[in-house]
Amino acid sequence: MTKNALRHDVVGIGNAIVDVIARADDDFLLKHGLRKGGMTLIDEARAHELYAAMGQTTVISGGSAANTIIGLAGLGARAAFIGKVRADELGGMFAHDIRAAGVGFATAPAADGAASARCLIVVTPDGQRTMSTFLGACQNLTSDDVDEVTVAGAAVTYLEGYLWDPQAAKDAFRKAAAISRAAGRQTALSLSDAFCVDRYRGEFLELIRSGAAQILFANESELHSLYETADFATALAALEAENILGVVTRSEKGCVVVGGGNVVEVPAFSVEDVVDTTGAGDLFAAGFLAGHVRGRPAGECAKLGALAAAEVIQHLGARPQTDLRQLAQQNGIAI
Repeated sequence: MTKNALRHDVVGIGNAIVDVIARADDDFLLKHGLRKGGMTLIDEARAHELYAAMGQTTVISGGSAANTIIGLAGLGARAAFIGKVRADELGGMFAHDIRAAGVGFATAPAADGAASARCLIVVTPDGQRTMSTFLGACQNLTSDDVDEVTVAGAAVTYLEGYLWDPQAAKDAFRKAAAISRAAGRQTALSLSDAFCVDRYRGEFLELIRSGAAQILFANESELHSLYETADFATALAALEAENILGVVTRSEKGCVVVGGGNVVEVPAFSVEDVVDTTGAGDLFAAGFLAGHVRGRPAGECAKLGALAAAEVIQHLGARPQTDLRQLAQQNGIAI
């Protein structure tokens, strides 16, 4: 695959999940033993139990990397996604939604095995989301699902840390990163969750230090976990020493970008009412990468990421409900 055979700006590889969202108070979390603000993996029986208790729900296609890819498409980027669903109702919904957003999605659905994945999200009045995830068919993604032409033809391959649990998925990650690197492209890794980092710290650091990933997305808690320090300055210095492009989101404190000897701080966009923080990091990555693949400076990329994140936290669900390109233009951001 030659350097000039560019087919996509970004291809994402991650969990193909449908989000089931409900509002509830903190007492609901306590009653059902849910860790506020975290993500817990559950089995199918637990998924049915929680769903029955959640009452009225909103069902929206989700998945961390898929949300990022949807955001990229909304910003005019050429985007594709690789992820596994079952040939069932939720799997069909996921495939329909992502294709309707203008994203290339050609991964063959599983004919049998576990049902398509779903993430049960409880949103408390403060906008915090607590997630219980049944991965189901997601875990059946293998190296065979990684299409070499698609990955080699993408300027950036975006890997979702949440997918790092099954061995077959790890093999798929490594295959994609190797294809991307051999084609002279870039690979981005999202750490996804601090508890995910706790489990796989050594492996994530190996991906960074081996050169498999050249771009890293993390939030503040994930960065602290990666370098096992509670001091932000110490963790940031450790990230800067990795000699990669590191992007760290800090909620209302904005974000910090390190790389090439530079440290760039960009504030968050002001939001009057935080409704649901689901997808904030995903959409930040979308905005940042939309600028990055167009060669924009780090500060402009981060500003576009902050704008996309601000849009998504003002409504339920992790996918934009506003025309992001128009929103960028209204805020004086060129894309």
